[in-house]
Amino acid sequence: MRLSLLLPLLPLAVACSSPEQTATATSSAPLPDSATTQLEPMDTTRPATVDAQADTLLTARSRHLFSSAASPDVFSLVLRGSSVLTGEATLTVTNASGEVIFREVLSSSDLEAAMVYEMKGPTATQAEREAYVRQRTKDFFAEKNFHRPAVPKTATYPAAAEAPAGLDQAAWQDLQRRPEAVSFHYLVGKEDRRAIAWSPLRKQVVHLP
Repeated sequence: MRLSLLLPLLPLAVACSSPEQTATATSSAPLPDSATTQLEPMDTTRPATVDAQADTLLTARSRHLFSSAASPDVFSLVLRGSSVLTGEATLTVTNASGEVIFREVLSSSDLEAAMVYEMKGPTATQAEREAYVRQRTKDFFAEKNFHRPAVPKTATYPAAAEAPAGLDQAAWQDLQRRPEAVSFHYLVGKEDRRAIAWSPLRKQVVHLP
């Protein structure tokens, strides 16, 4: 009789214990999709912080007396871009006070073009071309490219049609009277040989013929 009275209570006892067991079981189950997305990394399509020097490919620097007989200037050539053969090179001269007194932008082609005179065959590989541009950059400020005096005493002022822009006869003659004046020579392209000097009379860099 007692057993028959207890039997109906068994389902009620089982029902009361099932919620606790279910909670324990689901605590180790995989998180639902909505919870999983909260653990995803941050948006990777957002632009990363850009390093101002990240695109710098080649750099050459040299200190040399130029605009002052007492303090050397800094000559710098920095090639930037996505490729050594397609980049852009910035040539700058900065004086001892930190002022940029000369700036010129060159292309990789300007540095590579003269390679045709050194090639042993009709074509060059990409690796050979890149190596040439790297060497040109490295040698850009070689000591042989600096000359003193800037304008020899025996030199004559060029005809008006041949005189570089910004170089007048007065500035030319003033440089000619200064044996300590220094000129810097560099090649652009195949045969465009350029020269610059600091003109104390004009207080600026001038191009020489």
